[in-house]
Amino acid sequence: MRESLRTQLWPLPAAGVVLAVIAGVALPELDKSIGSGTGEVAAYLFGGGAAAARTVLEAIAASLISVTALTFSLTVVALQLASSQYSPRLLRTFSADRNVQVTLALFLATFTYALTVLRTVRTAEEGQRPFVPQASVTVAFVLALASVLALVLFLSHLALELRVETLITRVHHDAERTVARVFQGHPRAEAGEDDIPEPPLHAVPLLAARSGFLDRVHERALLEAAVEADGVVIVDRFPGSSLIAGTPIGCVWRRDGTPFDRDRKEQFLHDAARAVSTARERTDQQDIAFALRQLTDVAVRALSPGINDPTTAVHALSHSSALLCDLAGRPLGPRLLYDDDHRLRAVLNRPRLSDLLDLAVHQPLRYGGAEPAVLARLLRLLQELAWTVRPEHHALLDGYHREMRTLIGRHAFPATERRRLDALGDELTRMIAPA
Repeated sequence: MRESLRTQLWPLPAAGVVLAVIAGVALPELDKSIGSGTGEVAAYLFGGGAAAARTVLEAIAASLISVTALTFSLTVVALQLASSQYSPRLLRTFSADRNVQVTLALFLATFTYALTVLRTVRTAEEGQRPFVPQASVTVAFVLALASVLALVLFLSHLALELRVETLITRVHHDAERTVARVFQGHPRAEAGEDDIPEPPLHAVPLLAARSGFLDRVHERALLEAAVEADGVVIVDRFPGSSLIAGTPIGCVWRRDGTPFDRDRKEQFLHDAARAVSTARERTDQQDIAFALRQLTDVAVRALSPGINDPTTAVHALSHSSALLCDLAGRPLGPRLLYDDDHRLRAVLNRPRLSDLLDLAVHQPLRYGGAEPAVLARLLRLLQELAWTVRPEHHALLDGYHREMRTLIGRHAFPATERRRLDALGDELTRMIAPA
């Protein structure tokens, strides 16, 4: 829920409107209790009459609703541009921008506050005791000045945010936080194939409760369910995978190999399914591959004939390389959960290095295979990975290198470009050659 609210545009502006209504009711009451300002403080408060107060508040309200409409229109244009030029999956990153949310909240709060205070202003012509909420009108004036400053800062921020370098850098930073969160407290060693049990023939399929994307697996709840049932559970779908309600996402069985009784089996399946959360869209809660998906989308979109911007593709691949080098030093692959007696209770599937490398390289190689700059960056990506991965992963890099050599041989590149690509390939061969 917290993550969903963070990436929505409306919660902060809605909170600003509520606070503005409260302030617009409370401050005039405070004005009534303290009366007209005297002394040094009065010099800084609004000094006009009721008609002037109404004029000021009406002007603030009218101008702020126009500015809010302008800001909203610019935000929609920015979202449309980010979706069409870069990737639809970047909209979540843009809508989570705190600067946009705060600006809209300030504008709407100022508009609401001005209207709320306006209703308390009274003139002698209305047959009532004249009342001018001096402090309240002064606060409205200060909010209007703050809104003008916020508009200038918003326009500057928007121009910066629409640059592709800013967008992919933000994706990279979000990915770094996700990686740090997902691997916090995890063992440094990867789980070996021998550590993962083979499900017995009588294992019961674990079905998805809802359709959507696998958002996160609540490890503690899943472990408690397995201990309570004295069973073992495997969730074989990655975070970010598309789930269909009623289809298998794993399996469960009793640890001692005997079949479950009916009640315990149903309870175990229910508790295990509840521990797997789904969402309407992919998020970075536990999905370490989501950022690579976004960066790859940017690279592929930049290589499309309608855009034809290989420089942007190279920038996106540079960030993909940095993420891959970081992930190469992490315990990738399945996550094993043990109980207090160190008995295996749950196996959570996670992407391996081969999955992540395929995500980052396959599509840019396919759509950018005729662009020497993209091929050169992909070769350098493999070189950078060769410095960080363990020797047993060199065969994986060699497979991609062979594929690139074959692709390079199919194109009639200029001699200078071919020599550059051959030099990069030869250097990579030396780096991954067996010692």
